[in-house]
This record gives sequence, structure tokens and C-alpha cells, in this order.
Amino acid sequence: MNRPLRHIAIFCGLLMLALLVRTNWLQYAKSEELATHENNRRVKINQFATPRGDIIVGGKAVTGSKLVEGTDFKYQRTFKQGPMYAPVTGYASQAQGMSLLEKTYDSILSGQDERFAFRHAKDILTGEERRGGDVVTTIDPKAQEAAYKGLSDLDARGAVVALEPSTGKVLAMVSTPSYDPSVFAGNSFKEGDKFQALIDDKGKPLANRPLRETFPPGSTFKILTAAAALEHGVVDDVDARTDAVSPYQLPLSTNKISSEAGDAACNKASLKVAMQFSCNNVFLDAALKVGDQGMRETAEKFGFNEDVYSDAFGDMLATKSLYPDKLDKPGTALTGMGQGSLTSTPMQMAMVTAALANNGKLMQPYIVDKLLGPDLSTLEEHEPKLMSQAVSEETAAKIQEMMEFTAKEGSAQRALIDGVTVGGKTGTAQRGDDVTKEVPYGWFVSYGKKPDGQSVAVAVFIDPTAMDISRSDISGGGLGGPIARNVMKAVLGK
Repeated sequence: MNRPLRHIAIFCGLLMLALLVRTNWLQYAKSEELATHENNRRVKINQFATPRGDIIVGGKAVTGSKLVEGTDFKYQRTFKQGPMYAPVTGYASQAQGMSLLEKTYDSILSGQDERFAFRHAKDILTGEERRGGDVVTTIDPKAQEAAYKGLSDLDARGAVVALEPSTGKVLAMVSTPSYDPSVFAGNSFKEGDKFQALIDDKGKPLANRPLRETFPPGSTFKILTAAAALEHGVVDDVDARTDAVSPYQLPLSTNKISSEAGDAACNKASLKVAMQFSCNNVFLDAALKVGDQGMRETAEKFGFNEDVYSDAFGDMLATKSLYPDKLDKPGTALTGMGQGSLTSTPMQMAMVTAALANNGKLMQPYIVDKLLGPDLSTLEEHEPKLMSQAVSEETAAKIQEMMEFTAKEGSAQRALIDGVTVGGKTGTAQRGDDVTKEVPYGWFVSYGKKPDGQSVAVAVFIDPTAMDISRSDISGGGLGGPIARNVMKAVLGK
């Protein structure tokens, strides 16, 4: 054999060897991954081969399944009150995949979890159809409805999160504008067009604002600034006058910052009065004196800069809320009033409020109470988990005193409820460089406590971009206060 033919033969032999190696690698090393890949059509067919289990809210299913004809997918997912619960359930689409609880607990809902193996074997022998398990949520249906109605009536982009401070249970989680997962649950071209229309919608209905979007928290962050000032000894007596003048000149800058309440009311005000009137100067000065390291340390004890939801939330992992590192003096001062490069999710501000209402103890938020098998047996049940002692009980008590004073005598009065101890804090957050033109965000955080110990913490976020409202009419208390009040009433049975 001459040299060229020998080279060709060797090359062909190497190609055959590579093909054999590749085939065996796919067969043994990658078989499991390929067999379970979400884009494997067989996987999708199997996901919808039987009725899915349900997602349960308040003892009732908010999902279902319907039999369909003329397709490889035997069953299609249905949703009850889809737009209201979409930020919780997510979607389960034959063409678009899955999200949120539908994705996180797909193996349970589709009945393919390995814990069902014995039951599957029994079903094969008896000829019974495979059945999925159920996901029981912590959501309070009355609180969810109150939050959704409140935001929808405003016709605003926004979010509401309600937590049970003592356990971390998520009692409400709403995002508007929302979407109905049922309209693209199948795999037709028409449903694909509807999904694309949702993607293209400027209102971003597919966005999960409570968990996935961050914003400057504005004056609601002042409750954390106050906590940091008390924890680091910058302030001892919340009733003592400070030396923070108004307007307040930022360090290393010619900029002076005033307050909506006016310089006369805020000049050298005490921390308690400063929270009542939301005086910027006192909190700018407090943050500057605490320093960037002290402020960041306190923020991180409340969950900033951490992925704090991964264990409990699965695909519902929240975007990090950020308190930046190595801020200069002006940047540090600005965070004291919730501005600058500081960002937060609505969930994070609900966590801050809940921890302060819970005597400084921050509980891990969770939205799934238990997982049930097809026979309704309990597979898993969540146990409340302490994330951190964010601040001392003494500090938390002082912040509660100030928040309750703000609700009674200050800007949070619209959240008051008869027979309930309410603490609150309003907030507006500037965006853009020209604060005279950009409509600010509206925020409101509050908690409510009944004499029997039952409590709830709420964070309301409102982006009024699409609203027909002037900049001067934006008020966290005016827009968010009534929503928070109705959510707290729903939870507390008032």
C-alpha cells in the first residue's frame, strides 16, 4: 500500500474510533442528562402524559389539567385566577417550558419523583393512570386578593409581599401587570404568538417584580439606617435632638438636600421625629457617622448581598439586593435615605420590616408549606428557619416605637387599623439624573400586630410610569398605605 492510501486509511480509522468514543460517551456518560433535558421532546411528552398534581392555596387548587385531542401531549395545564397567582405558580407550557413553582416541583407535580417509584410499579400492575403529587403553599388567598386588587385598581406596575414575621411564611406575593398562564399553556402557533406578545409588552407582565427586579428603596430604608445607628452607638436616645442641620450638605460636595416636611421641622430633629416626618438630613448624617462598613454590615444581617432564597425557593431564587462595598462619604450618606447605588427587591424590604417586627429575628422566607404524594401523604413539611439575629431586641423595640409613632402621628396614618398595633414607613425613591422630570417610585412598608400575637409585615412597591399622575402626587403613603392596610386586615381578620 502506497503512502497516500495508508494515510487515508489511518485517518478513516481515527474517525471511526472517534465516532465509537463519542457514541459510548453519549450512551453512558451523558445518557441521564439527555434523557431528562428540558428540551427533549420525550421529556415534555412525559410531563403532560397524565394530569399534573395541583398547587394549593388556602386548601383549594389554583391549577388543574384538561384532556386534549390530536397532539402528543395528552393533558394541558389550566390555571384558576391565573393573573393573580402567576407570580407564585409560574407557568407550565407545552411549548414554552416551565417557571417558578411549576418548574421547581415538576417532578412532584408530574408524578415522576423517585419517591413515587413503588406506587408507579403498583399502578402498572393495576392499570391505574400515573398521578402527580400536590404543592401546598403558604399563601393566604384573602391577602393575595387584597394585594392584587389594590395594585390593579391603581393600574400601576408594582409588587406586594406579605410575610409572617415569626415564621417567614410568604402570605402574599403579587406583581402587576400580570398574565394568565392558561393562554399559552398549549403548543399551538396561536399560543406561541400570545407568549411573544407578553414578551414584547412594555409593561413587562412576565416580570416577577417581588423577587426578580431591584429598585432604590427610598425612605423605607430609613428603618434600617435607624437600626444601624442604634446598633453602632451613633444614637442612644431616639428622642434626643441630633446635630444634623437641614438642608444637609453632602460631604465633599456643594449639593444640599432638604426634606418634604420642610427645614424648620427637620432641623436637628431627633431620630423619632425624623422618622415621623421622613427627614432626610438626620438619616444622611446617621449613615455617614455609622460609615460604609457599619451600614453594609447591618444591611447584610437583614439579607442584602446574599442569595438568601436558594434553599426554599428553587427556581424562585430572588435577585440579590445590594449594599455596595467601598462607598465614598457622599455615597454612604445617600444610602441613609435609600438612594445612591443601593438597590432592593420588594421581598427584601418585606424581610427587613418582618425582622424588626419580630424583635430583630430574621426568618428565612418560604412559600411552600408541604409536599403531598398522590395519596395525599406528606412527603416533606417545611420547618421555619432562623436566618440571623439582624439586630438586638432592644434596637428592634426602639424601631418599633418609632414606626408605630410614624403610623399614629406621621406619614403612615393611612395604614392604621382599629384594634391592631401598626407600624409603618413611607418612601419615595428618585430615579434618573433629573429628579424634576422623572416620576419617582412609591414605597410603603408596615407591620400589624394583634393582641393575641398574630402579626404580618407588608412591603408595597409602585412604579407609576404608566399612571396618569404628576410627580407631586406620588406618595408611598397615599398610594401604598391603603394597599398595605387591606392586606394586613385580610391576614389579621379585621
